[in-house]
Amino acid sequence: MKKIKKPLKNSSFILLVLLLAVICIAFVELAVCSYQSPELYHRLTDPIRTGVQQLAQRGQAAWEGWRGSFSAAVRTAAQEIRGSLDELVLLAEESDGNSEDLEDIQLVDGEILAPPPRPQADFAVTALAARSGVEYLTGGTQEILYYNQTADRWSNEPYGSDKIGGYGCGPTAMAMVVSTLTSTTVDPAQMARHCVDQGYWAKKHGSYRSIIAGVSEDYGLNCTPLPPEETDLSTISRCLSDGQLVVALMGPGHFTSRGHFILLRGVTLDGSILVADPASVERSLTTWDLELILSELSASRDSGGPLWLVSAQDFV
Repeated sequence: MKKIKKPLKNSSFILLVLLLAVICIAFVELAVCSYQSPELYHRLTDPIRTGVQQLAQRGQAAWEGWRGSFSAAVRTAAQEIRGSLDELVLLAEESDGNSEDLEDIQLVDGEILAPPPRPQADFAVTALAARSGVEYLTGGTQEILYYNQTADRWSNEPYGSDKIGGYGCGPTAMAMVVSTLTSTTVDPAQMARHCVDQGYWAKKHGSYRSIIAGVSEDYGLNCTPLPPEETDLSTISRCLSDGQLVVALMGPGHFTSRGHFILLRGVTLDGSILVADPASVERSLTTWDLELILSELSASRDSGGPLWLVSAQDFV
């Protein structure tokens, strides 16, 4: 019986060698053709070359498209991460050392408020006097060194990342308090920097209500909460006649549509209240009924508000 021969183990190798030989022969023939018949050479190779170029272009376009999509995805992710970090920073700024809610946004109103219920007071009752480049509100027991946060001199000064003109009623009011009750003159810009350093600034909200007691303590003043339900004209008259000042946080009404700090600075002979409004000379030169002021106070009761009685350290 004849034995059946097994296939050669290296048959695949032989086929590979034959294929390479055919490719080499083809390249040699193409090379010869390029010299002897260039027209035939180009007719044979141009379709191949065109196909390779198209394939390369498509590959490049695919790569650039993928790279652009990847870059866009990276930019989008980076923006989302940055936005999340900004929100975390804002939350940290609002909560660091302050647990007060921020329902009162102390922003100077762009809309027109109701005019004061009375015309401007007579010059003999109160006036805005200027001496040596400084303005004072007359009347009451003592003159008040007056600052207006909306004046060109102060409106564009920074209050943190905000502007005094829009959000700086807190530091402007406290600059008036400190400059009137102490021997230190502090302008709104200086007070705004102090309030930011001490953590009283609330981004896009104005000031934390702790600004009143905080600044009072920082400058050696006494500060006592004055409960609105226990406050009447007799109490306010006695306090203001003794040379003390009352800081009031106002809610919607004649002074603001949101939230706004003003000072109660004096009482007239007919029992009307004189105020110092950091955003309005007109309202500062008008006399007011205490009942109207009390009815328009902020509903907040944080940090002793919405009324604070402030006096000099040596006041008894």
